[in-house]
Amino acid sequence: MLDVFSKTSTHVRFLQVGANDGFFHDPLFKFIKMYGWRGVLLEPQPYVYNHYLKKLHRKTPGVFTVNAALSDSDGKKTIYKISFSNARWATGLTSFNRQVLEEAIDSGHVQRCADRYGEKLPDSRIDFITEQPVQSITPGTLIQQYHLETIDWLQIDAEGYDFEIIKLMEINKTRPHVIAFEHSHLSTADRKACMEHLRANGYRIRDMRENTVAMRNPLGELARFFGPTSD
Repeated sequence: MLDVFSKTSTHVRFLQVGANDGFFHDPLFKFIKMYGWRGVLLEPQPYVYNHYLKKLHRKTPGVFTVNAALSDSDGKKTIYKISFSNARWATGLTSFNRQVLEEAIDSGHVQRCADRYGEKLPDSRIDFITEQPVQSITPGTLIQQYHLETIDWLQIDAEGYDFEIIKLMEINKTRPHVIAFEHSHLSTADRKACMEHLRANGYRIRDMRENTVAMRNPLGELARFFGPTSD
């Protein structure tokens, strides 16, 4: 869908929440670099931001990187992260929702990744996860500072916090044209509530594996992407 959207849209303005390093498995990188998408990438983890994201886009025209988490207040928030690794697999699990990390540990995912990269696990499970204070910014402040009055594409990867981000964005007011997010870490109740919230605000929806894409008033080939029974 990104290819079709990029071909049918000009001067795309985007907001990416939870950008991580901005490159590995990043759905927007190609379109930012090749098609001149302009916008803002948020990443709350200082290590990831300073070592990767900031450097990646320091010379990209019209693209701003922000070392902050989207929140209901400007200031500080606490996130949960894997304590013993700054590898991409570990930073990708960082979340406001501690349960996401607990489930990754319980499923054996953390053990498998640590083994694959030759990383030593802490002796005690309680030491697998650490808390980290990060900067936070509200949608209102972000929109004002970076002139995001129009958002064509809202990309969210917040490890279980995606629905909260959608609610924070007040989509009835900000009205992003497209919202793409990861639904796999949402509870059954939150996933259902999220879909109802999107539909109530005029979005058509399509699930693709662990992700969901929602779009307001798709036309032509984009409408066919969502199909006749997507709503």
